[in-house]
Amino acid sequence: MDIHYLTPLFSPESIVVFAGQADEPSTQTLLGGVLHEFLRAQTYSGTLQFLDTQASGTLADLAQVKADLAIIALPPKEVAATLELAARMHCRAALVLSSGTSADDAAELKKIAQREGIHLLGPNCLGLQRPQLQLNASAAGPLAQSGPLALVSQSGALTSSILDWARGNGVGFSSVVSLGPNTAVDIAQVLDFLAHDRHTQSIVVYLEGISNARSFMSALRSAANTKPVVVLKAGRKPAGNEAAQTHSGTIVGSDDVFDAALRRAGAVRVRSFVELFSAVKCLASRYRPVGRRLAIIANGGGPGVLAADWVNEIALELGKLSAASVSALQPLLPPHASLTDLIDLSESAGPEHYKAAIEAADKDRQIDGVLAIFSPRPGTDAQGIAQALADAKPRMGKPLLTCWMGDASVMAARGVLKMATIPSFRTPEAAVGAFGNIASFYQNQQLLQQTPPPLSTLAKPDIEGARLVIESALAERRKVLTEMESKTLLAAFHIPVTKTILARSAHEAMMIATQLGFPVALKIDSPDISHKSDVGGVALNVMSGAAARDTYTDMVQRVTRLQPNARINGVTVQIMAPARRGREICIGLVADDPFGPVISFGAGGTMIELIDDKAMELPPLNQFLARRLIERSRVSETLGAWRGASAANIEALEQVLLRVSEMACELPQLREMDINPIIVDEHGAVAVDARIAIDQAPQTTIGSANHYGHLSILPYPARHEQVWPLRGGGEYTVRPIHPGDAQMLQTLVQQLSPQSRYYRFVSSMAELPPSMLARFTLIDYDREMALVAIHKQRTAGADGHIVETERMVGVSRYVTNPDRSSCEFALVVADDFNGKGLGSRLMLSIMDVAREKGLSEIDGLVLANNPGMLKLMRSLGFSIKAYAEDPDFKFVTHKL
Repeated sequence: MDIHYLTPLFSPESIVVFAGQADEPSTQTLLGGVLHEFLRAQTYSGTLQFLDTQASGTLADLAQVKADLAIIALPPKEVAATLELAARMHCRAALVLSSGTSADDAAELKKIAQREGIHLLGPNCLGLQRPQLQLNASAAGPLAQSGPLALVSQSGALTSSILDWARGNGVGFSSVVSLGPNTAVDIAQVLDFLAHDRHTQSIVVYLEGISNARSFMSALRSAANTKPVVVLKAGRKPAGNEAAQTHSGTIVGSDDVFDAALRRAGAVRVRSFVELFSAVKCLASRYRPVGRRLAIIANGGGPGVLAADWVNEIALELGKLSAASVSALQPLLPPHASLTDLIDLSESAGPEHYKAAIEAADKDRQIDGVLAIFSPRPGTDAQGIAQALADAKPRMGKPLLTCWMGDASVMAARGVLKMATIPSFRTPEAAVGAFGNIASFYQNQQLLQQTPPPLSTLAKPDIEGARLVIESALAERRKVLTEMESKTLLAAFHIPVTKTILARSAHEAMMIATQLGFPVALKIDSPDISHKSDVGGVALNVMSGAAARDTYTDMVQRVTRLQPNARINGVTVQIMAPARRGREICIGLVADDPFGPVISFGAGGTMIELIDDKAMELPPLNQFLARRLIERSRVSETLGAWRGASAANIEALEQVLLRVSEMACELPQLREMDINPIIVDEHGAVAVDARIAIDQAPQTTIGSANHYGHLSILPYPARHEQVWPLRGGGEYTVRPIHPGDAQMLQTLVQQLSPQSRYYRFVSSMAELPPSMLARFTLIDYDREMALVAIHKQRTAGADGHIVETERMVGVSRYVTNPDRSSCEFALVVADDFNGKGLGSRLMLSIMDVAREKGLSEIDGLVLANNPGMLKLMRSLGFSIKAYAEDPDFKFVTHKL
């Protein structure tokens, strides 16, 4: 069943419209009048029927009409009854165009839709457009031109503005979807449909808020895995939280977390309406992921230098021609052309010079994209140069962007570029920023491909010991751990910490300090004091027992005077970190609403809030993600050999980040955490101080088969990996699929017999197209699962050594149905492995996973002329029935 469940909404074959009379003057049906106009302005490709519930005829008569989609634009008091009527017409989807519907009324409509099995878009939305169907079921303006770009917007006004801009700029759309507040079909479901829509090549999203982080991230990752997604989000909240218990809670704002979420989902965020249009221009040109090296070609130094400056400003790289390219290009350019950094063609450059430079940059492996800048000069041919670029573009394998500066003298040239769908900008900075969006997409795609497990390959942590510490504190109704407890948690996850002992009197402080050895540090221990330094609660380099005794007394007196209500447990005494040239780092964690835990990395020490250096990433992490997180921070620039200090041990920092990721995954009670400072040098990293705030685990993780419900990205489910004996000898591994399996999956499909491929895909295709391959290997383990059977083969190499290779010999998968209680399965086994028990094992394993997920039924379609598969289904206890919608298939089901 490859038809998406929202097809009746977005690709209906028949529509029934309830919008009153077309000429009714009532303001209550203003949207209805607009809908009449826009629906009738073109010939819809399906069946379109207008009905009036106030006209003659009974409801029973009206219910004889059948349709896929009901469009309702009626006064609020009539909508609920009309929605129930649509259900009697067997409509599987409904669109309600309205404004001002209250949250309570919207909830009632949603209840009706759920009860009747209707997918409801609306209320409080301007509708949708599907130009390839000639369908304008909206009040957002005339039907857009058909094209490969989809627009999803939570603002009706912005939807109309973008459509108006697109009409004047030759940008076409596959879909336009306006979403308002309280709509039943939410943005995640729309993104999920667009990810599967063959008419959509790229997606633009205007977002104001989300209701469910897990479903949003799931749909966004699925969409961005197969096509570029650009997001403009409104409502950027200021960082800072007065109720924060840690530095991390103070400096990490919700907008920062949203940035991290989009980056991890493989999408690109733009910051302004203008930047969104720039991104739309690039997407309309179907540019795909590239690197960060931009070559600049200009006919004047000034504009080229401005562009180069902006390349540095937004952390791109200036693409420079290789020596071989320079040698080949120089004879083709004017005498005064310069090729040292940017490609300055000189003021006398003509079409042939631009063409030669662009072709050289396109062939050079050191360049990822090309920006051509033209400044009007007397005697130059602006239109001819533009035409040279238009002629060169079809042969280019890299993004080509242009900046034709000026106005009246270059208008005709801009028209040439527009006809060739070459993005053109009026300023060098805008053009470079547009390339930055393309480069960000490439970088974020690398993050998207990472599917780390909840635990790293490092030594196993003492998870139960850590949980006991947390449960003990919660039992005492405490939500902030002491420094001793915080460091115990870190030690349970093998994060190096300085040896720390709690002294409850000045005399104890003297004895502990003497035993530990000098110098020592003393710190106040209180659950009510977040920042010890602010109240004089930290003393460093204490050099004797007497000094430790006196420091204890002075510190407790001072803190008691400044914080009279604070509970004081005593003072911790710890060995001072060795006085090497270490850097102070802070690694933190904050539980965000709605995205869950987010890990931060940046400069540490007492100046943390003033420096405001924070890079963020969502867990789970692997080494690749940890390294990229470090590189995004400003403090990373100081981690190399610096001012006489040796380079810091980056691997040690990566391991701490991996351990913090494990804590985030396994301890859903964590709310905030500071490990500050971590002292890192060439020998390693050690946590000097830590503060952790906790609370009860979120409800999503209690009593659930999936105890990672607090995460917005589900970890790789390594627990499902099993080794099974192969009938006839040998063994194979069954494990969840991951993106790295793409080539093995493609090889499996290519090696299937034509009959086996047809049985699985009901198609004669010889291999999976890239979009399908991506969709099959990067999956959301929350709503679907694919288990692969991997067989290791040993063969003798050319040098006589034994070479071990892996081969994928089978795949079973399920995808959760929209009812969230059942799932649909698929199965394929390599032809030469049939009869070895793989099919049964893969099916039983995928059923076990679905059962653990809480699903109640598994079903699927099997071709009626596939006796082997039908025999397997019977042996596993599936019921087999005729499939009413297509006699060529059998419908097989099994209760879980």
